[in-house]
Amino acid sequence: MTNNEFVLASGHPNFNSTELASVAANQGNLVAWQQLITTGGWDAVKSVSGDFAVGFQDAAGRAFLAVDRFAIRSLCYRVDGGQLRFAARADELADASTEIDPQAIFDYLYFHIIPSPRTIFKGIYRLPPGHYAIFENGEIKVLPYWVAEFAEQPNPSFEELRTEFRQLLRDAVASQLDGGKPGCFLSGGTDSSTVAGMIGEASGRQAATYSIGFEAEGYDEMEYARIAARHFKTEHHEYYVTPDDLVRSIADVAQYYDQPFGNSSALPAYYCAKMAREDGVSKILAGDGGDELFGGNTRYAKQKVFGFYDAVPGSLRAALLEPLLLNTPLGRLPIARKGASYIEQAKEAMPDRNQKYNMLYRLGINEIFSPDFLGAINLEEPIKQQRAVWAEARTASATNRELAFDWRYTLAECDLPKVVGTTQLAGIDVGFPMLDYRLLDFSMRLPVSYKLKGLKLRWFFKEALRGFLPDEILTKKKQGFGLPFGVWTAKNEALKEMAENSVRGLVDRKILRADFVDALFSRYLYEHPGYYGEMIWISMMLEQWLRGKEMRI
Repeated sequence: MTNNEFVLASGHPNFNSTELASVAANQGNLVAWQQLITTGGWDAVKSVSGDFAVGFQDAAGRAFLAVDRFAIRSLCYRVDGGQLRFAARADELADASTEIDPQAIFDYLYFHIIPSPRTIFKGIYRLPPGHYAIFENGEIKVLPYWVAEFAEQPNPSFEELRTEFRQLLRDAVASQLDGGKPGCFLSGGTDSSTVAGMIGEASGRQAATYSIGFEAEGYDEMEYARIAARHFKTEHHEYYVTPDDLVRSIADVAQYYDQPFGNSSALPAYYCAKMAREDGVSKILAGDGGDELFGGNTRYAKQKVFGFYDAVPGSLRAALLEPLLLNTPLGRLPIARKGASYIEQAKEAMPDRNQKYNMLYRLGINEIFSPDFLGAINLEEPIKQQRAVWAEARTASATNRELAFDWRYTLAECDLPKVVGTTQLAGIDVGFPMLDYRLLDFSMRLPVSYKLKGLKLRWFFKEALRGFLPDEILTKKKQGFGLPFGVWTAKNEALKEMAENSVRGLVDRKILRADFVDALFSRYLYEHPGYYGEMIWISMMLEQWLRGKEMRI
């Protein structure tokens, strides 16, 4: 790497020194970064908050790379012939000789995304969230500079925490506004509704809100978005996505990403961001992060229930419950089947228990994939990585460990790239106030019983905002911008034709088995459109990306 050939400084870093903040404002972020690392050393990156990706070479010829705690800004790299190259996108580092990594294909179909550090390309890597890298003497070393560390506050005062929390929310939203027309996504859930309300308090201006609906039973929650819009008196905008919209936009969205990306809510997010951009908004705020910081996902309560089994005396489990329900016909009887299923799942430690719910394993690995493809991959790689990530967080609480696990896989690897990618495609910037470093620190000292009180999800968050949010939104079930893709594919011929043509491309590439794809479109899709539609979606998006990049396996 030659001097200044590869330099990157993106995002909105917050330097905790007033001197460096002044340097950043007057001379640019790159100069501030160079001064920080020169004077403070590599570890000085831990003092910087905000969203950022940075890469540069120092006077000694060493290269420094880093991304923020949630990898909101992306940085990819490769070492070729002893030289380092890096860029914001993996595909910017690929050339005609770059090969597709079959293991990354499997990881994608397993996770619906390709978790860092691997990318779709052999020899090209993505810096994981909260990590930095040093390149020196032809070798690269990647290290974490930040790991989630929970220190629960003893004997908290709810009233004091509520006051602090509301102020932190206002400050976080205020810090993300860019001075233009203030706008946000509005799904009608607690997070997006909170952002919408806080925009008004933080800016003193009416928020513009943007919502997506679907004319499909069980998928549309526009009424909740309208409740929030009326409550906070926002300038509200709606768009109903149709199957025709998907046919028009699937290829564009799939091929915009630098590697295959399978989160199906990317399409609705794109149309929402596009609507905001056309309405004059230059930066839209998103509510992502509230569930993961404050205990709002239903799986947290589910896993807590499985944790109850650990309290059962080992002698009772080994001598009676497990032999009786797992090793005799009794466990197969309807009255005992749920108990047997509970024990089977509770016996499995996290995160391995998650693999029991994975779509690929439920459908059958050997039934889905061609023998040639299976011979080129390691089936253990995904769970091996998850075990390492699971062990990283510094906490004695299983629930807090689940939160930190989701900070990596749900936020950094999936939801945030979804929103960042689709807003970029729409030509608009995005901010994530729920992930403000002050709210993150608040979450890590909040007692775990305030996040999951018994089996009540995000108890503190809801109680602290009672009276601010409408009661209907505090009591609704989480949904978001879920896409009724399977339901529509089973009924819309143009969409089904596009999907089937795409998925059969993976048969031609010797990834999927032809008989599995035959059954997928002739039977499974109609038996359970929502479930099997997800398998079709992720497969279709993979093939659409490969076609757009003209890549061969």
